[in-house]
Amino acid sequence: QVQLVESGGDLVQPGGSLRLSCAASGITISAFTMNWYRQAPGKQREFVASIFNGLATTYGDSVKGRFTVSADNAKNTIYLQMNSLKPEDTAVYYCFVEWFPRQYWGQGTQVTVSS
Repeated sequence: QVQLVESGGDLVQPGGSLRLSCAASGITISAFTMNWYRQAPGKQREFVASIFNGLATTYGDSVKGRFTVSADNAKNTIYLQMNSLKPEDTAVYYCFVEWFPRQYWGQGTQVTVSS
């Protein structure tokens, strides 16, 4: 059974930094494209970043240059380092993986950027 557990969400001031974690079980993350999505109140879920085999990464336009996705294959965990945070980054952040034909989501972790 695949499980994704996010952690690290918090209240942070604008310009601050935060690191999110997503611990996976039931899969070997290096064999899959692991993804971060986010959803702000009243908005659709938005792609944030992805990583494959610990090396190949992609980013959504709104986070390029500020966020970095990484993976620790030994811990079977991916991370999202978020720098220069803005109020518009406020959202619930989710970890996601597709193991065709199924899709798996974590429970989400809340990030609030506010002074």
